[in-house]
Amino acid sequence: MKKVVYITGCLGFIGSYITRTCLEKGWYVKGVDKMTYASNNNLLKEFKKYPNFSFVKCDINDLEFLYDCDYIINTAAETHVGNSIASSNEFIKSNIDGVHNILELIRNYRQEHSQPPILIHFSTDEVYGDIEKGFHIETDILNPSNPYSATKAAADQLITAWNRTYNLPYVIVRPTNNYGIGQYVEKLIPKSIKFLELGRRIPLHNGGTPIRNWLHAQDTADAVMTIIKNMDAHVVNNIYNIAGGFEQENIITVKKIIKEYFGKENYSFYIDTSFDRKGQDVRYALNDDKLRLLGWKPKKIFNEELPLIVEYYKDKFIW
Repeated sequence: MKKVVYITGCLGFIGSYITRTCLEKGWYVKGVDKMTYASNNNLLKEFKKYPNFSFVKCDINDLEFLYDCDYIINTAAETHVGNSIASSNEFIKSNIDGVHNILELIRNYRQEHSQPPILIHFSTDEVYGDIEKGFHIETDILNPSNPYSATKAAADQLITAWNRTYNLPYVIVRPTNNYGIGQYVEKLIPKSIKFLELGRRIPLHNGGTPIRNWLHAQDTADAVMTIIKNMDAHVVNNIYNIAGGFEQENIITVKKIIKEYFGKENYSFYIDTSFDRKGQDVRYALNDDKLRLLGWKPKKIFNEELPLIVEYYKDKFIW
């Protein structure tokens, strides 16, 4: 039986990968996106070629009702940590108030239907706070270190509370740093390529020493498909970490980008490590054994994908 899914943030980075994956499976996708600066509006042309796709331009705060569906996959969010430090207002509106509105829509839907849709909500590894050694598991206490991660942690708490109070079904996923083609230029990899294109030095916080665990967006989409495939009483109402299994310091990532861009190792001129950021985290790392027991594991290899990403942004991306 074909699934019917709402995907909020369907024109965003992670949302677009999930949308494409669902459409290719023949599922009916109702896409929702408010088409902000970080949305790739050109994706609408691609998605509208599928007869099983429909779209509404809307902020998740302004959604007023739900059509019948099996799942709501919520990827809509404000995600740039630096922007949240400068001003948290939009983050609270989107990441907290928007999730609250979705929960209330599901609660109202349940009053007229025996089976409400399952909310699959995208959280982040940052809700745990940083960890210098070892790995966070799903039951660890949340300890966010910046306004962005605080709003995501608050949304997670709302979801689990609405489950306990109103018995609304959910799955929360917490991925590590996503990468891949199509990411908006405020993120580290495309931003670095942009600065090289402009002949500017790449800014890195805290000497480039923060460590990130890299996860390809297609592996993230496949993780969601694995969860849905295995959805039963043991899977629903759970939290799943998603980790790429590959980590390194940001400065190492940037050096690899420079080498791919120029074909040579010429780092000093192109990197500026004089920046510091409030609430800067040291390392994020997740244990995702719980998800792997369902049969998922990442397929993309960072060092093989990075040259493809650099080449794509050099040749095709219009800044």
